[in-house]
Amino acid sequence: MNKYDNLVMNAAGRLVPTIVNGHEEIPFQGIGKHRPSGRKHAPFIPTVLDYPADGNKEVASLEEALRLCGLRDGMTISTHHHLREGDLIANRIFEIADRSKVKDLVWLPSASFPCHEPIIKYLENGTIDHIEGSMNGPLGNFTTSGKMKGCAVLRSHGGRFQAIQDGEVHIDIAILAAPTADPFGNGNGLYGPSACGVLGYSLADYMYADRVIVVTDNLIPFPCMPMQIQGNYVDFVVKVDKIGLPEKIVSGTTQITRSPDRLMIAEMTAQFCLEAGLLKDGCSFQAGAGGTSLAVEDYFHKILLEKKWKARFCFGGSTEYMVSMLKDGSVEYILDAQAFDLEAVRSIRENPNHCDVPVFNAYNFHSKGNYAGMTDIVILGATEIDVNFNGNVVTHSDGRLLHGIGGWQNCLHSKCTIIPVPLFRDRIPVIVDEVTTLCGPGSLIDVIVTERGIAINPLRTDLIDKTKGSKLPIKDIRQLKEEAEVICGKPSKPKFVKEVVGIVKWVDGTVIDALWKIED
Repeated sequence: MNKYDNLVMNAAGRLVPTIVNGHEEIPFQGIGKHRPSGRKHAPFIPTVLDYPADGNKEVASLEEALRLCGLRDGMTISTHHHLREGDLIANRIFEIADRSKVKDLVWLPSASFPCHEPIIKYLENGTIDHIEGSMNGPLGNFTTSGKMKGCAVLRSHGGRFQAIQDGEVHIDIAILAAPTADPFGNGNGLYGPSACGVLGYSLADYMYADRVIVVTDNLIPFPCMPMQIQGNYVDFVVKVDKIGLPEKIVSGTTQITRSPDRLMIAEMTAQFCLEAGLLKDGCSFQAGAGGTSLAVEDYFHKILLEKKWKARFCFGGSTEYMVSMLKDGSVEYILDAQAFDLEAVRSIRENPNHCDVPVFNAYNFHSKGNYAGMTDIVILGATEIDVNFNGNVVTHSDGRLLHGIGGWQNCLHSKCTIIPVPLFRDRIPVIVDEVTTLCGPGSLIDVIVTERGIAINPLRTDLIDKTKGSKLPIKDIRQLKEEAEVICGKPSKPKFVKEVVGIVKWVDGTVIDALWKIED
């Protein structure tokens, strides 16, 4: 278990460890206070003399590819999450490692899902020491129960790129599933039975890993175009029967919520954006694939059509609702890092204005600018928001880790971050005195929209001024909290053991909070 005496108070008032998994960590110092130094990490220099002259890097099996990459104790193994709930590769990697008696591996996924629950047995038997990546469902619950040998490290999508690029984490072997690939290692997500659209979360892995394996179930002759994975970075190619389950990789359609309360929240969000002057001709926005976010997107679409306005760009993950805006000219461009449904996959293949954008371009905080800061409106969710507008997106009010950060932290740096949420879920208030886990500082969350009113961060005097005299139900956030408590009562705080089981990194690589073991 991970017992830490090296705890310090960071700038957000959270106790965090300064040494994690044997590495020194920098506590969160405040927004914009920590600046990087030094140079980017670089893998070793290869030579074409070590690779087949005919360009054919195919080997017989994933097991052979891992052996040729020198799989051994203590290595860091990375994977991407574009196959989502349909992923058949990650579990297979650790099954091979277990059979090979390899121990103490670090798994660095861009995200994990409930389909990765079988990996728990490899955490229990020591094949994997710990996970550094967003965790959903069973793996997260396993972590907060204190059962992981090492300490979990949670990063945002952009934070993951930052950590790899900066050398904070070193990838020994990257195993990248590609729905289509050629024997040289070029790959994309556009074609084949496991098509997922784009592979924007694999860029850091193949650029910075020591060894790279591409696994595909649709091997075609060279050249595989377009090259979302570039074969010049790839060591080995493996052809398998199936890399994923198509029906779980992307859904046939992603649905707008049918809940009257959620639809009210979505409509109120769109109206707020209109009256605050955020939704306008030439604007840009991002919304997720959840039911409420899709409803907001749909209301945006109706307003754009009614006003004869055109948004300059939308930032994805993409869905059929976003694609419909591109098709009718309500949006000029979709910049896309992942596709959520079949219509989005088709659009990426066929529409030149639906652009494949690696996560580096959008989210990396240690870069010469990114798209997140250029986006006018970002719609996000949260598990908890506190009266100081701090946000939690990973743990529930019982303290259990059940969600990943995704791009949530990175999106906070947009021009206006709006969180449409119900005032309570399952009779548990969403607005609380203090969030269980701090994922994003309150200075970056601008607006909370609930079915019972809208709270504007006092720091955003511009938004407060623009909505004065409107019919929108603007309220103080404490008033919303009190209304929830009248209905639901005040929730009790979770009970923790003083044992750090994970940390949450901020976008600059500093530690913004710790995850604590749940008391049995």
